[in-house]
Amino acid sequence: MTYAYAMQLLDANKLGALGAMIRDRTEASLRELSPSAAAVLSMLHFKPGLTTTELAEVVGVSQPTAVRLIDGLERQALIVRGNPEGRVTPLTLTETGHAEVKEMQALRLAALDGLLSALQPDKRRHFVSMLDEILAGATTSRAFARTTCRLCEHDLCGHEICPIGCRAAEIERKESGR
Repeated sequence: MTYAYAMQLLDANKLGALGAMIRDRTEASLRELSPSAAAVLSMLHFKPGLTTTELAEVVGVSQPTAVRLIDGLERQALIVRGNPEGRVTPLTLTETGHAEVKEMQALRLAALDGLLSALQPDKRRHFVSMLDEILAGATTSRAFARTTCRLCEHDLCGHEICPIGCRAAEIERKESGR
């Protein structure tokens, strides 16, 4: 094994460990919810009126799975179905659903802030800048952006500063020739 290859493996291991820490801490913030159910609630918090089909695409589940998720969230009084509009039914959160998302987001952000607290402010800014580059570089489409940002706090990371959203918009402009 060459030194360069060993260093690549070590870097990959470090990234894997960071990914595991992030996953563990953010999943703990979901409390009783599955990641898919949390994503459904989060999306409806920021984009009320989405349909089952739209949510299935964003969350990355099949239509039948999305229906089961929504049925369960409705039984928990977190979601309500609106009046059908043709073959689709818009979905919204109840007050309890909105409160659940706010609590989940607060726990999630605190968990991630805890990880970053190991860095001094200047190093933290540099790290976040590098993350922006990595996230933008990995973004391939608007659909990718929606799926990746399904648990994001959209009020904090609007489309004008989100590296993923900005890159998706750039891709769309290039594809449309604008």
